[in-house]
Parts: sequence; C-alpha cells; structure tokens
Amino acid sequence: MISLTLALLLSFSAQAKFTVPGFELVVTLPVDAGLDAGNVREPIAVWKELIKGAKSRLDFGQMYASGEAGEPLGDILDQLAAAGKRGVKIRFMLEEKMLHASDAPTLKRLRSIPNLELRILNYAKVSADGIVHAKYIVADGRQAFVGSQNFDWRSLKHIHETGLLVSEPKIVGQLQAIFNGDWKAYEILQRGTTVPRRLDLEPKAVEHAEGSAYLVASPQTFLPPNVGSSEAELPKLIGSAKSEIRIQLLDYSPLRRDGSYYPVIDSALRAAYARGVKVKLLVSHWNLGAPEVNHLKSLAALPGFEVRYAHIPPARGGPVAYGRVNHSKFMTIDGKLSWVGTSNWAGGYLDKSRNLEIVVPSLALTARLNEFHAQLWDAPYTAKIDLNAEYPEPVKDGR
Repeated sequence: MISLTLALLLSFSAQAKFTVPGFELVVTLPVDAGLDAGNVREPIAVWKELIKGAKSRLDFGQMYASGEAGEPLGDILDQLAAAGKRGVKIRFMLEEKMLHASDAPTLKRLRSIPNLELRILNYAKVSADGIVHAKYIVADGRQAFVGSQNFDWRSLKHIHETGLLVSEPKIVGQLQAIFNGDWKAYEILQRGTTVPRRLDLEPKAVEHAEGSAYLVASPQTFLPPNVGSSEAELPKLIGSAKSEIRIQLLDYSPLRRDGSYYPVIDSALRAAYARGVKVKLLVSHWNLGAPEVNHLKSLAALPGFEVRYAHIPPARGGPVAYGRVNHSKFMTIDGKLSWVGTSNWAGGYLDKSRNLEIVVPSLALTARLNEFHAQLWDAPYTAKIDLNAEYPEPVKDGR
C-alpha cells in the first residue's frame, strides 16, 4: 500500500504542470538556492516533450549553444539526434556575435545530427548593432517555447529563468513567421544583398482582441505585418498600471551600449511612479556595475519605488562560471496581466535586437509569477539597493 501511494505521488509530481489557456509556465530555479518550483515544470522536461512530439519540423532560434559533459543539455542533444534520425527536419539558428559563448563540442554535435541545418546569422547586418537575443523553439508550427532560457546547460540548472510553452495558434504562427524571416535573412545576406525593412519604421503598439494574449517583438523594422512592436507596447502597458508593477530582470539600464541615453522604459516607469503606482524592481547582482547601478540608485531613492538585487549563492558543487544569476525577464501589472519575454530592459534590445515577448491577461498566471517574484524578493541573498554603498564590479566568471 505504501509503495502504491509513493508511486502515485511520484507520478503526480512527474505530471505536475501549471497551465492557463494557451500556455504553460516553465521555470528554472537554480539548484541549492532554497527555491521551490511547486507545480511548475522545468524546461528540460518541456523541451524533451516538444522534441519527442515533433513529426516533421523543429526550428530553434538561439543566441548561442553551450553544453557540459554530464549535464542536462546532453539529454536535449540526444533527443535532437533521435528526432533527426526519424526524419524530422531541424533548422538551428545562432547569433554570430555570440559564437565565443558557444563551445566547440556542442557545435560539432549539432553539425553531426542528421537532418539538422545550422546557420550562424550576423544580425548586425540585418539590424545595425543588433543581435539574435531571442530564445525560442517552434515544433511543427503547432507548439512553441519562448523564454529567458538560453540553449545553455546552466540555464537548465544554475540560473533563474522564466518561459512559456505556447499552444495558442495565432502566436505560434507569428513565431514561425519570425523564424522563417530570419532564416531567409541569412540567405539574402549570403547573396550580398540587403534584407528589406518594413515600411512603417516607427514602433507601433499592437492591436488585439480585448482580453486576449498576444505576441510583441523587436526590432520593429524586421517584423511580420501582424506582429506589434515590443518597444511601443512595453511603455503602453506600464502606462496602464493603476496600483502595482512587479519586474524581474537580469539587468536594467536607461543606456545603450555606447553610453547614449535610452529613455523609453525609464520614462514610463517614472511616470507610473508619479501616478502613485508602487513598483518592485528585482535585478541580478550583475547589474551592480557602473554606471548602471547609479540609475538603480536614482530609482531606489524614490519613496515607494523599491529596488532589490539577488546574488544567488554558489552551488554545493562549487562555482559555476556565468551561472548562479537571476536571468528571468518578466513583469506583472495590477495582479492581472503578465509580460514574459527574452529582452533585457536596456538600450539595444527592444530597439535593435531580435527579441520576443508574450503578454497574457490572466489572474492565475500573474498570481503564480508574483509568487516566484516574492520568493526571490524575500530570499536571504536578496538585498535592497543601498544608496550609500560603493558596489564592486560584479564577477561573472565564477572566480
């Protein structure tokens, strides 16, 4: 009887998932960090399911690919190989600027998989100074995964990540169209010609049915006609907030990489604060470098605008280079609307780079995301930004 009960409990645990119509929430919580996923599945299970279920086509749009012997990404590569052997056509696209983050054995393994075509896209030749920063998978044009998780073993074990398994048909179709466009952009560049832009160059908010979930993306100039601009939609949503905004990010900065000012998000948040909206901004310890930390301090100085950073402790097995960090990218508004995406909130991401964001008006999903936000917000290794502190430059390589 005890064995039967245990088996049932284990079976329930294996099948536990958190869904709302059209979506399943998927998180990575770093091991040895005292965090609890509860009824939310991790990406390793979801990615395996997507790959195993694919019948004809798998498309991967990723920033880089990084594996490690004996770690979970190896299982994903095994599943990809099995899919290729059974005849599934696999298109795998990486960002050229991030090849330094991709390890040679993983690239070699990808190239060895039957029916897999690997393309390395220099997105800066599509959108000046941009990169492929999106992280997504489309299976048979029927399901998709979008989230902060890179194709990186650390993203499956040592980094705080948030994503969505998507079955909403319109959004999956839009994701497929975006991938197809970028795949074709590679071919256009190989011919030595210029990738055509959209005619409407100014970012525009998306039109959608009231109460429905929808996709926005960037950059505006290289989107299918039926996909709205995330650069326009994010400040619009922030502007709709009436009581509370919760945000969880790797980093936040109103600057571009060249140091020029990028006010789009910062102005919207300050305007929301001026209306009396309470803001809880949670970033990673990687965000404590200069000059970004000075902008965080300027927000933290506002009464009712709370800013904290999480510094996730080392795993029991020792330091992990470029791991043990909060990398999730989501926002909730007024307890009823969620934004889950791939973009950092800084210049160069929503205006220049390929990123994807999904907006879901759902009390249930928003409540669950708020629980994850609160769990990390209240963790013993999370602290308020100290206006008087001189923070050292963050160490990212695990030393």
